[in-house]
Amino acid sequence: MGFGDLKSESGVKALNDYLCDRSYIEGYQPSQADTVVFDTLKNPPAASFPHALRWYNHIASYGGERSNFPGEKKDVSAFGKTENISDSKPNKPPADDDDDIDLFGSDDEIDEEAEKLKQERLKQYQEKKSKKPGPIAKSSVVLDVKPWDDETDMAEMEKNVRTIECDGLVWGAAKLVPLAYGIKKLQIVCVVEDEKVSIDWLQEKIEEFQDYVQSVDIAAFQKI
Repeated sequence: MGFGDLKSESGVKALNDYLCDRSYIEGYQPSQADTVVFDTLKNPPAASFPHALRWYNHIASYGGERSNFPGEKKDVSAFGKTENISDSKPNKPPADDDDDIDLFGSDDEIDEEAEKLKQERLKQYQEKKSKKPGPIAKSSVVLDVKPWDDETDMAEMEKNVRTIECDGLVWGAAKLVPLAYGIKKLQIVCVVEDEKVSIDWLQEKIEEFQDYVQSVDIAAFQKI
């Protein structure tokens, strides 16, 4: 059913709960999903809904650029849905090559050898289950990249920043934000895997473009 009526308190609460561990409505960068929900909401959420308010202010900062977000515009009811797991069977081991062995047969059919085999199979399954990797910790980071002066080629600056590539780093949307005296800074979003990419390292790599970059600051940082 999605968020429900976003003009009601219950709808805003559903949106707030949905965003408690997410930066965006879909994926790891702004998209048309954010634009649709933002336009439906119309007004900032109350301070009692901090996750929704944080998201609203972030999307609002893009101004008219929201129309250029990637993705397909859908009806607002298409967003906020969660996976239905009511029919799942968590206690059933995944199917594998052992399906032809009935580990839980009737007591009348179990002999000492079959019981021993059953215990061995159960032990193997538990070991396999314990080695299953956990969720990958990621962070969404907004960086402020400041130029030397108003004559700096900002398009070339962004092009250079995006040449930085490594495993666990994904660049997102970017925009120019006025500073003073006609100077603008580049504000760019990236998503990093915490174990693979250091933000300090990323700042240092960007500052290596000395012909364009004066300094790099973290404008926003959020675990996702």
